Amino acid sequence: MSARPFTRRNLLLGTAALLPLLPGRASAFGEKSRFIPAVVKHGGRWDARLNGLRRIAWELQRRTSVEVLPEARPCLLESSEIFEYPFLYFGGEGEFPPLSNAEVENLRRYLTFGGFVLADANDGSDGDGFDASFRREISRVLPQSPLTMVPSTHVVFKTFFLLDAAPGRLLNKPNLLACMLGKRAAVMYSQNDLAGAWARTESGDYEFDVSPGGEPQRELAIRIGINLCMYALCLDYKDDAVHLPIILNKRR
Repeated sequence: MSARPFTRRNLLLGTAALLPLLPGRASAFGEKSRFIPAVVKHGGRWDARLNGLRRIAWELQRRTSVEVLPEARPCLLESSEIFEYPFLYFGGEGEFPPLSNAEVENLRRYLTFGGFVLADANDGSDGDGFDASFRREISRVLPQSPLTMVPSTHVVFKTFFLLDAAPGRLLNKPNLLACMLGKRAAVMYSQNDLAGAWARTESGDYEFDVSPGGEPQRELAIRIGINLCMYALCLDYKDDAVHLPIILNKRR
């Protein structure tokens, strides 16, 4: 149960900050006190990895003390509903059309108030496909915060597991990219199809092969997924000085 206060604290702070934007929704707790992956609905193939989102929520519950609902909740970007979730998954296969001005403004507001987006190129694209569309749109949302490489020393690599890379179904790019708002990574972006490595079929089999590292790579993809969820819930608490001796001792 140790992680629950972090979850509840983050949701309380976010809700308090956004009360003027959410008339009539101030008492919306209950299931919302649990971690629920929310999925951005855009004009392209946004729903290719819903099973992966459900699976990483299940893994988060199994491996940590965070309470979850292992679902994948579709959300429209122009809706106030996105403010109920600390974690938004923005994935896709192939290009997608430009976001509307209302979607851009609402997503900017969500990120500014403390929300977190995990973007994931399900097609593993680089310079075309989902990659080109996402880079175009996130530059509209956060024009002053370009995507930059996330160093292996970033707190996301130690929020739960101690890691130094972020593989997915693929290993096209060893590093995550991020849009920073101050010291906070409001957006993290993988071109390795993280959710493709997490996804299972209804029969329980993994849906996709993992390349080039096979099952050990899949396990690392699950671990970075859990770290990303924990980062969305807890932000930089693991960077507090009190944790450093323990972390350094584990790395020896």
